[in-house]
Amino acid sequence: MNATVTTGKELQKMDPVFGQLSFNDHEQIVFCNDKDTGLKAIIGIHNSVMGPALGGTRMFNYANEWEALNDVLRLSRGMTYKAAITGLNIGGGKAVIMGDAKTQKTPELMRKFGEFVHSLSGRYITAEDVGMETSDMDLVRDVTPYVTGISEERGGAGNPSPITAFGVYMGMKAAAKQQFGSDKLEGKKVLVQGIGHVGETLVEYLTKEGAQVFIADINEEKLYQVAAKYNAEVFTGDDLYSADVDIYAPCAMGATINDVTVNKIKAKVIAGAANNQLANENTHGLLLQERGILYAPDFLINAGGIINVYAELAHYDKAEIMRKTENIFNTTLEIFEYAVANGITTHQAALTIAQNRIDLRKIENAK
Repeated sequence: MNATVTTGKELQKMDPVFGQLSFNDHEQIVFCNDKDTGLKAIIGIHNSVMGPALGGTRMFNYANEWEALNDVLRLSRGMTYKAAITGLNIGGGKAVIMGDAKTQKTPELMRKFGEFVHSLSGRYITAEDVGMETSDMDLVRDVTPYVTGISEERGGAGNPSPITAFGVYMGMKAAAKQQFGSDKLEGKKVLVQGIGHVGETLVEYLTKEGAQVFIADINEEKLYQVAAKYNAEVFTGDDLYSADVDIYAPCAMGATINDVTVNKIKAKVIAGAANNQLANENTHGLLLQERGILYAPDFLINAGGIINVYAELAHYDKAEIMRKTENIFNTTLEIFEYAVANGITTHQAALTIAQNRIDLRKIENAK
């Protein structure tokens, strides 16, 4: 491997923000830095046509700033389409905090981040994501009202992870109906990659229905705890992507469907909670279609979380949260039908329908 050194002048020519491959006409990108708390964060507002940008904050130990920027750009764009496809009147945004959530996250850091959120005067509303807990959102709420997913004790909708998992479960059942002729998952072999808050709850839903569940995670201790709790099997093979299963459910980080993995996958359905599962939306979405693998668009079936936190803004109750999340089943089937009718991939179908709603609202806003 050859190493190259980039000079300051060369860096300026690279267009490090607007030239990013993941830059997609984002409206605003905010870099946040605080020496005292060690906070280094990026807030991305992708689109606010439907309303203020709503999206969670992720804390992750990124390898470098470019990786963090790329993540916030992709994630915020996904939130725009997630809200639109689900019928919510909200825009898309996201935030990332660079650092180890286990060792570097402090109350002071979270409150300082909240101050940066507050400085945007409501253009961005934050929530919980990877590396965050409901208690962290309560800390942010100490300094700004522009946060959702706060504890029920403080008048919020609480942890969105169980609702996210329920939505993924609904989307998976819809995909099973489309691909196998029945939405019943009993006896189906399902591989869940990533057993965090959402992945574990998905495992619970699947095992209760009688699916044969295999689990994989980098946290070995958690892996065996979850396996024992739900009578799931720990995946012990050399390559989980070529596992002989019916359904592959990526529930960890994104881009697991890429040039290396896309031709290995034996599962006939991909339906998981991870964001941005396709490393290249067009190339890998088409390859899956050509191989007869049904892909349930991630930003649609993992929308339960945003439905849950949006309830705090729209003032609807738990029953309505569950009703809207359960409807992901019907919306997913509609997306599959639209894809078949128009000869496009399921991902393209979901994007098209979401974009049409945004375009329509843009016309209405201009009147």
